[in-house]
Amino acid sequence: MKPLKNADQLRKAEMAQIHIAKKELALEDDAYRALLLQVTGKTSSKDLTWQGRKELLDHFKKIGWKAKGKSGGRGLPQVAVDRMPRMRKIEALLAEAGRPWSYLDPILKNLKRDSIQFCDVSDLSKIIAALMADAKRHGRVTK
Repeated sequence: MKPLKNADQLRKAEMAQIHIAKKELALEDDAYRALLLQVTGKTSSKDLTWQGRKELLDHFKKIGWKAKGKSGGRGLPQVAVDRMPRMRKIEALLAEAGRPWSYLDPILKNLKRDSIQFCDVSDLSKIIAALMADAKRHGRVTK
C-alpha cells in the first residue's frame, strides 16, 4: 500500500485549494489579500499554519465557494485529529472513483462499525486498502 500524504503534501494540496477558490470566487489580488488579513491575520497564504489554511478555506465556503469533486456532498466526517490524514485519503479515493460516502456502508458493516466516525486508525487503514483494491480492480491509478 502506498503511504499517505505527509504534511508537506497536505500543505500543497490545501494551498492549491486556496488558489482555486480565489480564482473561482473571482477575487482580485487586493481583495484577496484584504480578506486573508481579515480572516487569518496574515498577508500571504504561504505564511499560514494548517489552522490558518482551514480557517481561510472555511471562510471561502461561507461566502459561496464549493469545492468540486468531493465526497458526494456530505463533507468530511468529523473525527479525531490523528485520523484526519486517513480520512482525507478515503475522501480522495471516493472522489476519484466518483463514489459517495454511503459506498462505505457495507465495508463498515463488515468491520462491525455503525459509522466511520467510530473507526480507529486500524479500521481506517483497512478501508483505504479496500478502496485501493477496488481502484486497482477497475483499472484506476492510485497515489
